[in-house]
Amino acid sequence: MSQNYQHIQVKPVNGRIGAEIQGVVLSADLDEAVVAEINQALLQYKAIFFRDQHQLDDAGQEAFAARLGTPLNHPTVPVKQGSNHILELDSRGARADSWHTDITFIDAYPKASILRSIVAPEAGGDTAWANTTSAYASLPEPLKALANGLRAVHSNDYDYAGYAGQISVSPEYLAQYKGVFNSTEYETEHPLVRVHPETGEKTLLLGHFFKRFVGFSTSDSRKLFDLFQSYVIKQENMVRWRWKQGDVAIWDNRATQHRAINDYGDQHRVVRRVTLEGDIPVGVDGKPSQILRKEQKFDVSDLRLTNDGLYEKVS
Repeated sequence: MSQNYQHIQVKPVNGRIGAEIQGVVLSADLDEAVVAEINQALLQYKAIFFRDQHQLDDAGQEAFAARLGTPLNHPTVPVKQGSNHILELDSRGARADSWHTDITFIDAYPKASILRSIVAPEAGGDTAWANTTSAYASLPEPLKALANGLRAVHSNDYDYAGYAGQISVSPEYLAQYKGVFNSTEYETEHPLVRVHPETGEKTLLLGHFFKRFVGFSTSDSRKLFDLFQSYVIKQENMVRWRWKQGDVAIWDNRATQHRAINDYGDQHRVVRRVTLEGDIPVGVDGKPSQILRKEQKFDVSDLRLTNDGLYEKVS
């Protein structure tokens, strides 16, 4: 995909994914032509980065995000208190340190996310993104043929934050977090290969919400998952961003996976995210995704996060 940019400066970071965007102060007041070019760069490079956006506060981040699409609140995690759409990720609690595409346990999972760095560790705490479009393109033809016909079930029936190896997470916190994250239990069937609704590219839909392939045993599903996932997370298929306070990253959630690198010990790391509504994926055969199960246990909208990292009911 070749694009000409008249209003922004685009500097590719890696050969297959990632670009730093310069000459832009992010806000809700950007000209339509600038917003259009930001979206072009997002489609072309899959993950784009903006340095020194210190002017953005929570409301400004939400307002800017709304220029790119319709905000979508996480279906099972409360928004940050005092905000409409902000999901705060604080290293004193959850750390999303395994490869995933956001919220694929629902059918119309997000099209994109806008992430802002609030507190950045002095060393470590990078985020890596992988290009799932180039991963599909690199498959041998027999594997492409297999992938095109596979359907996969995604679920939130486990803790997405990847607590293995984390520090200072109390059993109380872990139990409560799991309960909140599974406040509504989802199972959704997706095509392994979705057709991107804006570019027409084919992209692999995997990540750690994957549960099994339809028609395969658990053990065979895991072997197939590992095979296809290995193409996603090849080194040449990734970009890694070294965060500074005030940085903003935007990624195409329909064409990437990402992972926060958990290598910063007890240093503090805080990022705030707004996600945007997506559409229901369609496979190469034209068959859409479908929800298999949606069972709500309780509504998280009346919860708030306290200073000690636990949730309480809003009175």
